[in-house]
Amino acid sequence: MSRIVILGSGGRLGAALARAWSAAGDQITGFAHADLDLADSDGVRRALHPLSFDLLVNCAALTNVDYCETHPDEAQRINANAVRVIGEICAAKGVRCIHISTDYVFAGDRRLPYAEEDPAEPISAYGASKRAGEIALLETSDRHLSVRVSWVFGPDRPSFVDQILQRAQSHETAQAIDDKWAVPTFTADAATLLSPFLVAIPAGGLLHLCNTGECTWREYGEFAIRCAMDAGIPMKTATVAPQRMADLKAFIAKRPPYTVMSTAKLTQLSGQQPRSWQQAVEEYVRSSWAPRQRLQAQQ
Repeated sequence: MSRIVILGSGGRLGAALARAWSAAGDQITGFAHADLDLADSDGVRRALHPLSFDLLVNCAALTNVDYCETHPDEAQRINANAVRVIGEICAAKGVRCIHISTDYVFAGDRRLPYAEEDPAEPISAYGASKRAGEIALLETSDRHLSVRVSWVFGPDRPSFVDQILQRAQSHETAQAIDDKWAVPTFTADAATLLSPFLVAIPAGGLLHLCNTGECTWREYGEFAIRCAMDAGIPMKTATVAPQRMADLKAFIAKRPPYTVMSTAKLTQLSGQQPRSWQQAVEEYVRSSWAPRQRLQAQQ
């Protein structure tokens, strides 16, 4: 049994990690956003210094890309400065910190999956703050691990897949971006894939963690709709019309167009081969989303 502190335990990924690892017998101490303000460095120190734990996993972050673009100082405080503080606390206690980062550290100006060694050249304030957080973390200890994820989805908080399914349920048209590529990451899979790195594999540095393959938002949404229809959920449309990022005037920050990440290092270190994003989405729709729809229909 490991004593694990999870920051951001109320979020989409943090909640899934807490649930899975608690079920596996680990002792979880969770801090949701309401419990801990990462912008308050002194508050972070007061909360964490008295605790005894074997590992800390930081899932907390300021993730609204456009908000970060207009509030870069706040993004830096939460996504970088706070990460340094957390890394220093863990290093002083002699324990590892696993920090969750993002594919947005890449510029997206290529068409081959990114490896951990590829240059990180963010093009937004959000990406820059997350990259600064990676650097800050690894400067505090080479035992710490920064894990990059992308397009995270799961049952604990709605994400794109839930939004597009809801749209297709209630409208005869749906649209999604078709010129941005990445890989969805199912939170249940993330918990499984990350588990060996808690104790058995004390790797430090950078690690990419996501499902395999690649897709656009449109392909992702259209596949999810087909899964819902296969699960017997009535949908008003089976197709998703393409949109271009340049046409979405509400966007403030630049988005990297291609951030597909290679998981070869994860497989090399752990022996685990992540399943395809299609398999993960199909399971989520069949075992989580569709049952919720049936339950709501009965109420």
